[in-house]
Amino acid sequence: MPRVCLTVDFEPDCPPYLNTTFRGIEQGAPALLALFAEHGVRATYFTTGDVAARYPDAVRALVRDGHELGCHGVSHAAFDELDEATARREIADSARLLRTFAPVTSFRAPYLRFPERYVRLLEEAGFTLDSSLAKYKRSYHAPRVPTTLTRIPASMTSSVLRLPALVRNPWLLALADPVVLFVHPWEFVDLTHEDLRYDCRFRTGPVALRCLRDVITLFERAGASFVTMRELEARTAAAA
Repeated sequence: MPRVCLTVDFEPDCPPYLNTTFRGIEQGAPALLALFAEHGVRATYFTTGDVAARYPDAVRALVRDGHELGCHGVSHAAFDELDEATARREIADSARLLRTFAPVTSFRAPYLRFPERYVRLLEEAGFTLDSSLAKYKRSYHAPRVPTTLTRIPASMTSSVLRLPALVRNPWLLALADPVVLFVHPWEFVDLTHEDLRYDCRFRTGPVALRCLRDVITLFERAGASFVTMRELEARTAAAA
């Protein structure tokens, strides 16, 4: 039975292009919560400290609905562009703020870009799981440092979930277990007329929400179990 972990990068709108607006948090996030509740799916929300500070009620809502709260840095800065002192501050400050809402042990770097030399900073900050790697990126195949962290990569990029079912579904069903998918709240706002890269804006808004509903249904019919990152970590440890 495949294990599917649905994750949400809870962040400003389409960074770095629209990252001064938060329509995704204001408009897309409630629809996403409702969809998860409809299907009984618990997700992991990798949340920036900035979002938590601006929209604490949105963070409380996802925690109240039983979703896992994870960390996505403070400002959605790219960690491979930060010096070590700034990277440590991004991790520590965001962890401190997010842990006022719920226990936080899972981390994902913005843009899925996280230098190996900073992995120890996550250990120092009390994280036990990192999901900053992505199987579709070249960095996934680079050498890794020894770590106590459980490292669970993303399976594919979020825009694939918005493709037509004829293309999308066979691709999804061929993914190796565990299947780790991610979306962003801004994808559920209509950005089709924004001046963005095509993969960021195509089939956004209500179409994207329907696509995600279809993806959930696809895996339900395949007998998948939906798990949070924390649950996936526990199962990984038990199997070791």
